[in-house]
Amino acid sequence: MKALIRGGDSGPWMRFMKGEMTMERFLEEFGRLCSEIAKTSVPVSSFFSLLTSEHVAKQFPVMTQAVSQIRAEGLQTAVLTNNFLLSNGKSFLPLDRKQFDVVVESCVEGVCKPDPRIFQLCLQRLNLQPSQAIFLDDLGPNVKVAASLGIRTIKVDNPETAVKELEDLLGFPLHGGVPNTRPVRKTMEIPQDALETYLKGLLGTRYTGPMKLLQFDHGQSNPTYYIRLADRQLVLRKKPPGTLLPSAHAIEREFRIMKALGDAGVPVPTVLDLCSDSSIIGTPFYLMEYCPGIIYKDPSLPGLEPSRREAIYTAMNQVLCRIHSVDLQATGLDGFGKQGDYISRQVQTWTKQYRAAETSSIPAMERLIQWLPLHLPQQQRTTVVHGDFRLDNLMFRPEKAEVLAVLDWELSTLGDPFADVAYSCLAHYLPSSFPMLRGFRDQDVRELGIPTVEEYFRMYCLNMGIPPIDNWNFYMAFSFFRVAAILQGVYKRLLTGQASSATAGQSGKLTESMAELAWDFAIKEGFRVFKAMPATTTLTRSYHAWAGPRLPRTPTGSRSHSTTVAASPSHEAKGGLIISPEGLSPRVRKLYDQLLQFMEQKVYPVETELQRHQASADRWSPSPLIEDLKEKAQAEGLWNLFLPLETDPERKYGAGLTNVEYAHLCEVMGMSLYASEIFNCSAPDTGNMEILVRYGTEEQKARWLAPLLEGRIRSCFAMTEPQVASSDASNIEASIKEEDGSYVINGHKWWISGILDPRCKLCVFMGKTDPQAPRHQQQSMLLVPMDTPGIKVIRPLSVFGLEDPPGGHGEVQFKDVRVPKENILLGPGRGFEIAQGRLGPGRIHHCMRLIGYSERALELMKTRVMSRTAFGKPLVEHGTILADIARSRVDIEQARLLVLKAAHLMDVAGNKAAALEIAMIKMVAPSMAYRVIDRAVQAFGAAGLSSDYPLAQFFGWARALRFADGPDEVHQLTVAKMELKGRSRLQEPAAPRV
Repeated sequence: MKALIRGGDSGPWMRFMKGEMTMERFLEEFGRLCSEIAKTSVPVSSFFSLLTSEHVAKQFPVMTQAVSQIRAEGLQTAVLTNNFLLSNGKSFLPLDRKQFDVVVESCVEGVCKPDPRIFQLCLQRLNLQPSQAIFLDDLGPNVKVAASLGIRTIKVDNPETAVKELEDLLGFPLHGGVPNTRPVRKTMEIPQDALETYLKGLLGTRYTGPMKLLQFDHGQSNPTYYIRLADRQLVLRKKPPGTLLPSAHAIEREFRIMKALGDAGVPVPTVLDLCSDSSIIGTPFYLMEYCPGIIYKDPSLPGLEPSRREAIYTAMNQVLCRIHSVDLQATGLDGFGKQGDYISRQVQTWTKQYRAAETSSIPAMERLIQWLPLHLPQQQRTTVVHGDFRLDNLMFRPEKAEVLAVLDWELSTLGDPFADVAYSCLAHYLPSSFPMLRGFRDQDVRELGIPTVEEYFRMYCLNMGIPPIDNWNFYMAFSFFRVAAILQGVYKRLLTGQASSATAGQSGKLTESMAELAWDFAIKEGFRVFKAMPATTTLTRSYHAWAGPRLPRTPTGSRSHSTTVAASPSHEAKGGLIISPEGLSPRVRKLYDQLLQFMEQKVYPVETELQRHQASADRWSPSPLIEDLKEKAQAEGLWNLFLPLETDPERKYGAGLTNVEYAHLCEVMGMSLYASEIFNCSAPDTGNMEILVRYGTEEQKARWLAPLLEGRIRSCFAMTEPQVASSDASNIEASIKEEDGSYVINGHKWWISGILDPRCKLCVFMGKTDPQAPRHQQQSMLLVPMDTPGIKVIRPLSVFGLEDPPGGHGEVQFKDVRVPKENILLGPGRGFEIAQGRLGPGRIHHCMRLIGYSERALELMKTRVMSRTAFGKPLVEHGTILADIARSRVDIEQARLLVLKAAHLMDVAGNKAAALEIAMIKMVAPSMAYRVIDRAVQAFGAAGLSSDYPLAQFFGWARALRFADGPDEVHQLTVAKMELKGRSRLQEPAAPRV
């Protein structure tokens, strides 16, 4: 204590609480002071673990209840805390911040209690005068300053006593409050006299006295009220007022199902009466007994131990199995709904509900409305389904993880039980910041103790004694589609003044986000998702090492990371983020090892000969050696590895790899300048082939895709123009005009990679078909045979003097080039759409090849500095060299992880969801490679500038790739805009990026 108060306001403890000192610096000062005072060494390393432990920082239940009751009365609450920053930069506040309207923290504001300024700041944010506030604190100096400002105060020596004092000041009780309730909102008021008369007739005349009526703040659909009449506690659930959507808000069905399930032993509230007479409170309603339990509104269960969280989710799973095991005939529920075709009927129902509430067109909803009926699963079982089964619709016993009651049966019927299972996993796919439907996608479920989706589903199947399904993505797409339709209904009711929830206003902004998330699942329906859930074992810290002895220019080892995840089928398809080749599935790992061996035995040994060919008089003709290696690669199955599984789910054209899986292989190919072509994985052919797979007609595929896949021809992509800033693709001026049943092209293009190759037979051309259309609908793409009259290569272009034969980079004039109308891709005005689809995977390819460049450069550098001597000692002993090696390793690892994260997001959420990460890797990877290769060149001295090593070419292409898919500034602008958009969403209630 002496050490804590030493120095007063300028002492380490006060400076630490004002955020002026880091935790590490404070512990150092604190330990020194303690040791000085005690005149012996005092260990203080456990100070924070004790100070922040659950036992010390636990909130008093009586205070929690008081806060809830105060807010239920419509008053504001604030917490004014002297606290500090943890080592992760976050402030320590062991409270649920949502309990308070205002949170004022010393380490954030730079001022501590008892400084009057912090009290004034709190009052200012509450918009109150001092006389309107009551301040409770356990420290006398703090209470004294508050009182001097005119604030009413309570000195807290005992929490129970303090709450009683607070009750006297407020004039209403703070004990025995009803959790999750608040005063009835103006728009949801009901006639209490008529209701009280009805209740006395139902319950008996002995229930007299004033009736207390509160509204539950939970729920978006049917308004729900708490009633206390004498010693009887009830819950009333009613239809919303006004004109309602057809078949919605069927409280009669809720009453029926709850009565039947209660008799069957399913934990539900005891229902008392159904009143269909609208004259009493304005709408039909029903009554049930109040269950005094706990509703966990935050699915991440903050403040609970991991074991407790696991037990709660296990209980949730078990009660769902009990619902799905109910005997329909024995309970009389066999006629509760139609049997069979549940999903089909649900899609129709929610489509109608959405149409009835539609306020504007949402493209993702339109796509889903068309897609869902075409991909319906074959239903095998019919059970009772809850229809809205989530953690916050369950009430738990306070003393243990046992479900006391399942609530909110409005959407219940007979149907496919897997719809309930998927719906109960919504939170796994939503971030914690998501309004109305909070999730924990941005948190580590392992650390939380919550079962993963895969574990939760397996638990369900085991309890039910059934095999797992393989079309989980469909059920998730359907679930989020239904959520989107519900939110649209809530939003429509808000516009008409019928919404029951205070947060309903946000639903209009969320509908589109939910639809987009549903569509993300829909486009991945072909995957077996439970082979792709996050790994069930936590990865250990990874490290990088090369195996075996190394020779310059001949990499023999492979990137290796220590990991506790063995290769298993669960990593196949879109699994967890695979940061190491060891985590690849057996099939992909085999391809990876084959690729390493092929590079080792067949590619690296001939690089010198291939380089000589590129400098020879025959350089504009394909190397026979390359053609020979292509045949060998194809024979070994190392061919067309690039096509993403999402684009080619049936593996009709490629190896069926995800973006993450291919990223690991692409890095290996990036270690040689010649490897990509050898395995038919080189740009621009990869992007053009993906365009044809995604958007080409069967005739276009037969003519162009087949020979490209076989490696018999090459292709090019014509977009960039010398006369405009092509970093903004909408600037392009080349014209595509319809004329006599054909399209006529005129334009001047440059940097057309591959066009000089004699095998180049196809040009994918982008130009404007309608300059007057909206900005991103002016452009179209055409397939142009290279033997079409009017195509003239003006000159080859070099990159830092490198010509890149035999493909090269050409400046080309297209003059009156006429192609058939059937050569257009998708149709007029679809060029931008196609370009965006083409660029996603291609950016991963470029970036992973750049990492391959960097790894090769670093390995060459290490070999070089260990074999050379300068100024009397080996280069490796010079500090600057060691620093460069360290920086290069760190740079590579950081870039790789970011690229793999982008690839992973593309796999699990789609290219659109990964837009930010894709833009970031385009900023990071080329610049990283540029720096790493530059350090290697420096270590080689003049030799690094020569063609004796691949460093000069690596360096040139790394610099060029800072333009290839858009200049750095474009990607920086994209990242900044998305970051600021995200920031603004934190400040204003809006739908976050999902």
